[in-house]
Amino acid sequence: MSRADPSPVAVLAVDGGNSKTELVLVGWDGRLIAGVHGPTTSHQVVGMAAGAERLARLADEARRAARPPLGRTAESRASVASCTVAGADSAGDVRRLDRAYLSAGLADEVRVVNDAFAPVRAGSDRGWGVGVICGAGVNAAGIAPDGRTARLAAMGNTSGDWGGGTDVGIAGLGAAVRARDGRGPRTSLERLVPAHYGLKRPLDVTFAFESDRIHWTRVRELSPVVFGAAHAGDAVARAIVDRLADEVATMATAIIRRLHMTRRDVDVTLAGGVFRANDPDFEARIAAGIHAVTPLARVHRLDPPPVLGAALLGFDHLRRTGALTESAHDAAVARLRRDLGPDTIARHVGGD
Repeated sequence: MSRADPSPVAVLAVDGGNSKTELVLVGWDGRLIAGVHGPTTSHQVVGMAAGAERLARLADEARRAARPPLGRTAESRASVASCTVAGADSAGDVRRLDRAYLSAGLADEVRVVNDAFAPVRAGSDRGWGVGVICGAGVNAAGIAPDGRTARLAAMGNTSGDWGGGTDVGIAGLGAAVRARDGRGPRTSLERLVPAHYGLKRPLDVTFAFESDRIHWTRVRELSPVVFGAAHAGDAVARAIVDRLADEVATMATAIIRRLHMTRRDVDVTLAGGVFRANDPDFEARIAAGIHAVTPLARVHRLDPPPVLGAALLGFDHLRRTGALTESAHDAAVARLRRDLGPDTIARHVGGD
């Protein structure tokens, strides 16, 4: 710790998606103090006030999980809350989230950015690069070596987006229905899609969604079904997966071009649940599309949790403001990278 601060917590880091939230407390030396998993705190899903309240409860849960437990006092409040949040899409969104989180008492200072920046920072030791998120939806962002940033709007159909588990699931269901009624080529999805929900026909799934017997968000469950069919050789499913691969490559290269990094050995980090499909052809097609524009790019999946990126952005801020020296920052970042792995939170401090 390089400043006079009674709190053992330097950074309260949050990765808040549309389906879940991860929160960690990190000491000044990069030590993971505590962390929790929780439900979504997205203002787009539950509202601004409810989201901030949920986040405050998760922070309290993390303080209780610390050893020894930390109270909710000024002495245990983090210096900075670094929050990478889905739906932080405009300057207005960021200002409102800043105010809500500060009022919730998360930290002395709050820094909010879009969650697309979490894999950028987590996926590169150098602090710059490009990240593509492919979870329920899609987004991409980048940080240039000189600190300039770029991000896609990622507001769904209205901003030209396609991809992620939701769109892949809808495409798989649509292909199954069209095959069954004669509008499209035959595909194993005709059988696999309804079977996933315990139904008989693809159209039964459509009716179930329309009547809300199956909540519409569950369409994203079909993404692994589509990937499985593609891996087994189904041409229709493979076409859907190829479309997604091409879109991921397009998003990454759009950010690379905007930041003038086509000649750099830029890290391109792929994050989100869809990339857990472990489909070599899918990943090879993404890499080929990126390398066609940026031959030196280093394309890889994100292994640690995205909340690592939020925590590292918090430490970067403490260095810029002089709260940490360069050497203390680098030592803390190195320790945090060692300690915060894919299953660290579940294995050590837990909570759900």
